[in-house]
Amino acid sequence: MKSLKDIDVAGKRVLVRVDFNVPLDDQQQITDDTRIQSAVPTIEYLVGAGAKTILCSHLGRPKGKPDPVFSLAPVAARLGELLNRPVEMADTCVGPDVVARIARMAPGDLLMLENLRFHPGEANDDDAFARALAALCDVYVDDAFAVAHRSNASVDAVTKYAPVCAPGFLMEKELDAFGKALENPARPFLAIVGGAKVSSKLPALKHLLQEVDRLIIGGAMANTFLAAKGVNVGKSKIEQELIGEARSVMRQASEKKVEFFLPVDVVVAEKIDPNADRWPVPVDQIPEQAMALDIGPETCRLFADALKDVKTIVWNGPMGIFEMEAFAAGTKAVAAAVADADAFTVVGGGDTVSAVNDAGVADRISYISTGGGAFLELMEGKTLPGVAALER
Repeated sequence: MKSLKDIDVAGKRVLVRVDFNVPLDDQQQITDDTRIQSAVPTIEYLVGAGAKTILCSHLGRPKGKPDPVFSLAPVAARLGELLNRPVEMADTCVGPDVVARIARMAPGDLLMLENLRFHPGEANDDDAFARALAALCDVYVDDAFAVAHRSNASVDAVTKYAPVCAPGFLMEKELDAFGKALENPARPFLAIVGGAKVSSKLPALKHLLQEVDRLIIGGAMANTFLAAKGVNVGKSKIEQELIGEARSVMRQASEKKVEFFLPVDVVVAEKIDPNADRWPVPVDQIPEQAMALDIGPETCRLFADALKDVKTIVWNGPMGIFEMEAFAAGTKAVAAAVADADAFTVVGGGDTVSAVNDAGVADRISYISTGGGAFLELMEGKTLPGVAALER
């Protein structure tokens, strides 16, 4: 792929696909601007280099038609604050009005297009819509790693028609971090996989078994693995239909000499309630009416010990219901252990990133990914459509 810095962008119309799909509250106020901040280095570079910078993104799920609830106007306002300059906003993302506005742009100007998903052609990877987007630019830049797993028109088809294509700085950083962690890791290489469902992480687990030296399983998905070992997990959430798959994963780990870690104790309660009585028990002593909602103190120590001498760590998924403080201790302990490790560490997935921030250790993680689904698909060993498009 071309590097953005190798392209002469002065005076050129540069269409930048960013991911500004940020959370909004009921008053249309942005509650987390991390994704906007992540795109600032690319935007500042282009503006400083004299490009006519045109930003495009989706926001929410407006179902292929305009919906003021999903307007990017609040994002344009916040970006303007971060850049300390006004960011002009177009009423739509293609069409004669947009073409006319871009024609009036001077080098160094900045324009944000309205929500791409106001057009059905975006989600459908529609060629006509992609041609219309490509016609707006001399250079196309993809800086939206978090949507690189989607075959959308602004990510995939647009690259067939844009004269020049390149990744933005955020996309480069994401791919460099994953290359270092997954393609050529310093060893021992350890992966931590948590969250609610084995079903959503099974392809990642199967791929990771081919790559890692150690694998830690936490969160509610660990209950299915414990059940597969014959442990009575009480009322804990399990995926009964995946017990056979869980056994298969553990068998493959054994065959490949991958050290496999499951919780040895858990924090249980009889209901998912921050005020419920809770207590730690060994995994083979979970009461019939209780459910495991976090890993226990012995497991925290076990997992921390497993991390001590590793050189590469990839982590996706919390260890319990971390959004409730009563069941957050395990996830925070793992976050601290990851931060303390003398290793190259990559963390991704919305819940996991929130947990790292909540634990106050984000500044000690080597790389925090902006991707959720894209992060997971790289863990599955897949080639992302957005990356394949740039390579093509």
